[in-house]
Formats: sequence, structure tokens, C-alpha cells
Amino acid sequence: MIPAENLAPPAALEGQPIERMTRDGVEYVILGTAHVSRASVQAVEALLETEPFDAVAVELCPSRAHGIRDPEAFKQMDLFQVIRQGKAGMVAASLVLGSFQKRLAAQYGIEPGAEMKAAMDGADARGIPVWLVDREVGTTLKRAWRSVGFFQRFGLMAGMLGSVFEREDIAEEDIEKLKQSDLLESAFSDFAAGSAPLYRALIAERDEFMAAKLRENAAAMDASAPSRKVLVVIGAGHLKGMSAQLTEQHGDPRALADELAVTPPPAKWPKYLAAGVVLAIFAAIGFAFYRNPSLGANALKNWILLTGGLSALGALIAGAHPLSIVAAFVAAPLKPFRPGIPSGAVSAMAEAWVRKPRVLDFERLRDDITHWTGWWKNRVARTLLNFFLVSIGTIAGEYIAGIHIIRSLF
Repeated sequence: MIPAENLAPPAALEGQPIERMTRDGVEYVILGTAHVSRASVQAVEALLETEPFDAVAVELCPSRAHGIRDPEAFKQMDLFQVIRQGKAGMVAASLVLGSFQKRLAAQYGIEPGAEMKAAMDGADARGIPVWLVDREVGTTLKRAWRSVGFFQRFGLMAGMLGSVFEREDIAEEDIEKLKQSDLLESAFSDFAAGSAPLYRALIAERDEFMAAKLRENAAAMDASAPSRKVLVVIGAGHLKGMSAQLTEQHGDPRALADELAVTPPPAKWPKYLAAGVVLAIFAAIGFAFYRNPSLGANALKNWILLTGGLSALGALIAGAHPLSIVAAFVAAPLKPFRPGIPSGAVSAMAEAWVRKPRVLDFERLRDDITHWTGWWKNRVARTLLNFFLVSIGTIAGEYIAGIHIIRSLF
């Protein structure tokens, strides 16, 4: 048999970004794919057809791989548990990214993750293992969120909300970006370009993580085999960085991967600041009562009406049930007495209880959110939207009420 490297490459591989390297006795064939190109699917299939591999590694974490293998898995989501465990933000962010992919699929006829699915299916058909070498998307989003400052976070939220309300087709220049970059990087490209911490969390850390996972999995392979060869399928945006890491990286790969998989604890100063603001407001209310009971009653009324009113307004904008709106109004002024439980969670759980999501809502969730109106029509999406808008209303109400109360004392 003629060695694969001596064969003329199939037409499907012409022009495709492919790196070949050997590390610790293992040969890696690294294919950089475009997330919106059928040619990438054909390149994956061509490599599997023409060369023998002992394993296939893909740029997927277990949760994303499960979603690609079983697109219906999200229907089993327990919405109450998502809200109770504080995962509403991660779920909503994943849905926003998913809606972006669905819009691509509808516009260009390309299924999200088609090249990764082709790689996994090809490995299954040949009876060789699949290595999931990317970091969990939730961990990446949390590390990215906590890597930037307070004001940059508002920019990220605005960018994601903007993508929800975007009606136009995805521009050609954005498609070209996707052909050369990572989906997460593309989604936050304007911010990642000007933020070294954000770029590191979204791209550089994952290059390190994937290289470490490749080394860790390779160490478990049979060292007595005459040859060991792995096909690595990653986004083209990671090809250069991950290849460099695979060449230069040293140390225990498992320890490095574990270190990069840790979610850093949230900064304590925002909690201290929020607690300080609330304490200052309540001290001002107490001082108002001390000066004049009528003045104190008025200050307390402003606190209740502004925090409760703006929270209820958030629920109203989200199209929540009247009971959920009432829950938002009642929960917001009492927030200082139940730390760690946002008003949005109280209102969202009331919404999920009153308007229990139907099977149809879960079945149509991914399709509904591709258009901004779907966030109001779908009960699952509307509950998550209610969570965010109520939480934002509560925060706005606290600061506006505080300013108003303090100013009334002078």
C-alpha cells in the first residue's frame, strides 16, 4: 500500500488548512474548518476515507457534543432547576449563540456543527474513539464574563441583546469572519479585539486547553502500537494557536487542563458595593424617620414604588403573567432581606408555574428564538427574558430610589 502522505490529495482537500506534526510519538493531522462551509464537511470525510486514524479529536465539549448528537436533548431541560441553580444566564447565552447558528443554517442551508458531526459519525463508523477536547462552553463564558470590567459587561450584554433583535440576514463580511475565526470569538468580535482578557478567555485559553487534552488523551494510547495517528478537527481560528501550544507546551497536561477548567470565583467588590449602597439607603430611610416620621414614610414609599415598580415594568415588558408581575413588585423591595435570590428568579419561577412550558415550547424553542418575536411567543424563552428584565429593573430601581431618597434629606 502506498503511504497516505505519498498519495495525491483528494480534490476535497485542496486549499484546506491542514497542519501535520508529531509529538511524543503521536502524529496529529490538524484540519482547520470553516463553520459555514460545506467544503469543511467534505474535507473531514475525505481525510477519514484516505488515511487510517486511531482516534478523532473534535473542538467540542461534552455538552455541545451531546447537543449535536441529540438535538432534542434540550427538551428535557428542567426550567425550575435552571432558575433555582442560577443557570438562567448561561442557558440564555447559549440560546442566543444557538439562534445565531440557526440563522446561518436558514440563510445558507448549513446545519450548525456539521463538520464536527461528520467527524464524530466517521469515527463511530470506523470504531475508533472520539476525543472531546474543548473546554465546557459554560466555563468559557463564565471566565470571559469575569475577566472583564464592570462597564465592559454592559457592552457584552448589549451586544447579545442586539443580536436577539437583529432582523436582517447575516452580512457577507460576518460570514467571512466566521470562515477564519471561532464562533464565540465572532459573536464577541468587537469586544475581543480590544480586550486582552476577553480574547484570552475565549481563544488563547482554549488553545492551551485543547493542546493539553490532546496530550492527555495521547498518553493513554497504546505506546506499543507501530504507529499512532490522530485526526484533529478544529475551527480555523484555533489552528495556529493550538498547533503552537501542541509543539511548545510542557508540564503535566491533566494538571494544566484542570487549572484552565476552573471557574474563577466572582469578584467580591460588586457584592460589597451593592450591599453598601443598600445599607446606605436604609440608613437614609432610618435617618428620615428620625428627623420626621412623615419624611421617613415618604422615603420608604419611594423605595417600594421605585424598586417594585421598575421590576414590575421589566416583567410587563417581558409579557409576563399578571401574577408574575405582582411577584416582581413584591420581591424587589425585599431583595436586601434575601441575599443571593434575585427578584428575577422569584418572578421567573412564578411565570414558569403559572404558564408551564408545553412540550411544543421546548420543541420549537430553537426555531422560535431565531426571530426576536419568538422570545415573547415561546414560554421557555419568555420566562428567561422575564428573569433578565426583572433583575435589570430591580437594580435600576435601587439606584434611582437611593438617589431620590438621599436628595430628599438635603
